[in-house]
Amino acid sequence: HVQLVESGGGLVQNGDSLRLSCAASGRPFSAYAMAWFRQAPGKEREFLTAITASGRSTTYTDSVKGRFTISRDNAKNTLSLQMNSLKPEDTAVYYCAANSNYIAIQQSNRVDYWGKGTLVTVSS
Repeated sequence: HVQLVESGGGLVQNGDSLRLSCAASGRPFSAYAMAWFRQAPGKEREFLTAITASGRSTTYTDSVKGRFTISRDNAKNTLSLQMNSLKPEDTAVYYCAANSNYIAIQQSNRVDYWGKGTLVTVSS
């Protein structure tokens, strides 16, 4: 079992930056592909970005490509999401996720482990 705890959310203004973190514990962090999802009020949970267990490969959905950067530190069991040029439409609860399979983790219904989320609010 893997426990995931997100942090770093908050209220920012349009155009600001924010860095989210996800602390993992339990099974070896380096064995899992990791991802970030978000869910806005009234909407389905949306895949944003994923990173392989080694950290060598990443993928992004088009809406965040070029603005968000995923990274991981396997020595510190930490996943990060650097978010730049934030927009009001980025307002959502952000979740980190873990799965042993890099392809499967990109689908919310195939995620093995979820954190409880951290709220990001971007004011206009």
